[in-house]
Amino acid sequence: MMWSGVAGKVLILVIVLFNIGCDQITKSIVRDHVDYNANIKVITNHVTLTKVENAGAFLSVGDTLHSGFKFVLLLLMPVLVLLMGTYFVMTRKNLSPLLVFGISCVIGGGAGNLYDRIIYGSVTDFLHIDFVIFQTGVFNAADLSIMLGMLLIMIDSFSRKNVANTSYS
Repeated sequence: MMWSGVAGKVLILVIVLFNIGCDQITKSIVRDHVDYNANIKVITNHVTLTKVENAGAFLSVGDTLHSGFKFVLLLLMPVLVLLMGTYFVMTRKNLSPLLVFGISCVIGGGAGNLYDRIIYGSVTDFLHIDFVIFQTGVFNAADLSIMLGMLLIMIDSFSRKNVANTSYS
């Protein structure tokens, strides 16, 4: 397969590092040039830049937990999950390119946010989307990587199920 061998492993690492790099560059720019709770219009009122620090996980879940629980849930568990994901994607030989790319995006995004938690004690979020019927919380490039990766993983899963179901018909 395309992902086995040294070249495949290097490609996986490049995808992971690209995701981490994009995340950290965008967060660095925001930390240096955007004020906390600013409301900078990127696309009218629909896409705005702001800067908030998220001491929890997705949508600040867990930010009020006791420090021991927070350490386990927001640092220790993510490290273990990222290590297991990396081991999985590096050792499996029969994974589809879509699945490998998706897992690599999730690992890169997760590592970007984990880096923030370790170095800064919180994660810098800065994007907000508001299309009236669709509105997000404030998020960052790592969150985009994770969401894209999960979407690709789900597409791969559904396409495999459909292939399996049609082959039995």
